[in-house]
Amino acid sequence: MSTIRRWLIMGVLSFSGGIIFMLPFLQEPFYKPLAQALSLTNTQVGSLMSIFGVTSMISYFPGGWLADRVSPRKLITLSLISTGIAGLYFSTFPGYEISLAIHAFWGVSITFLFWGAMIRVTRNWAPPAEQGRAFGILEGGRGFGEVIPATVFLGVFAALGSGDSALSMVVLQYSAVFLALGIVSWFVLEDNAGRDTAGDDAPKVGVKEVIHVLKMPVVWLISIVILTGYCAYWGLFRYTPLATDIFALSVTVGATIAIGKMWFKVLAPLVSGYIGDKFGIAKSVACLFVILIANFVFIAFLPGKSGYVPVMFGSLAVGSIAVYGMRGIYFALLEEGSVPIGVTATAAGVISAIAFTPDIFMPLLGGVLIDNYPGATGYRYFFLATAGICVLGLVATLVIYYKIIKKLSGETPV
Repeated sequence: MSTIRRWLIMGVLSFSGGIIFMLPFLQEPFYKPLAQALSLTNTQVGSLMSIFGVTSMISYFPGGWLADRVSPRKLITLSLISTGIAGLYFSTFPGYEISLAIHAFWGVSITFLFWGAMIRVTRNWAPPAEQGRAFGILEGGRGFGEVIPATVFLGVFAALGSGDSALSMVVLQYSAVFLALGIVSWFVLEDNAGRDTAGDDAPKVGVKEVIHVLKMPVVWLISIVILTGYCAYWGLFRYTPLATDIFALSVTVGATIAIGKMWFKVLAPLVSGYIGDKFGIAKSVACLFVILIANFVFIAFLPGKSGYVPVMFGSLAVGSIAVYGMRGIYFALLEEGSVPIGVTATAAGVISAIAFTPDIFMPLLGGVLIDNYPGATGYRYFFLATAGICVLGLVATLVIYYKIIKKLSGETPV
């Protein structure tokens, strides 16, 4: 494969991997406009992401198994096109029940078809010694795929008056991009994922291989690390309503904050990828957890006064760098934990089925706390809960680190 073709594959893969999540996660930059367009309470807005999380959780494992057996080109193309078609309908804001059904469908179209294929292609894209860089480049590209369209579409949203019709146009634009990327993916991606030579004609992953994956302790530890890191990612979501509800900033400013922090997704994973390859993935993840714990405790007790707005922005920047840096390298723990490359997508499916359950409970947790404890109190409880979850992630990461050190020294297997 030529160098140009190799980088073109990563470009399409990473850009698609970022933007495809923007519709189910539309509430991050457009929380209040979305609630207004659909006439929803905080709890109902949270339930949209929760139903997406439920169908995603159900889809991760079979999706990983499927990705180890079927051409990633076919899976990714079908995912992008079907997600875009559903987005066209969602742009009409059909009501709460239909919106729930659409979010449930997105959980399948994105997770079952796209996610495992993306992880498999990425791991095969680079040699073992450069896994941190490979996943860092993927995550940086995903950040680019989120922030560029989001910045452009925010401008469209503001120019059209920031109302329901403006939000509908944003959804239409995202859907059109998905459809276009689906066509591009068909011609750019390959049926062969890379160095595992997996494709439609490759040896298939069977029950024996799945059982082997389930028996690996490191798989379950990685699941805990990514789950808690993903809870921290959800913790960042609440900065947007925090800015509008507690610091009394406008809806447009709140959306700008949400999209502004996405710029950290571009650089933080690239830097963490190189640092992880140099100093170790597990050690790097542990350091990032320490930063997150301190940051969430800090923001929980920050007074909601106008004079502290710059401080709040600073906290958001620190948290964003740590979260996106961690996201750029935590799947590289597959290589550092010696998970066989032939079952990459299956292992990622098992891990993701557990690790991304925060899609189910974190939006509901935030919605319930804010509805039941009005004002700053609800946000304080939410951020403190998120900090506590990160402590669990730190412990799991340290266990992985010491088990890896023992494995490398020949004392005990992972």
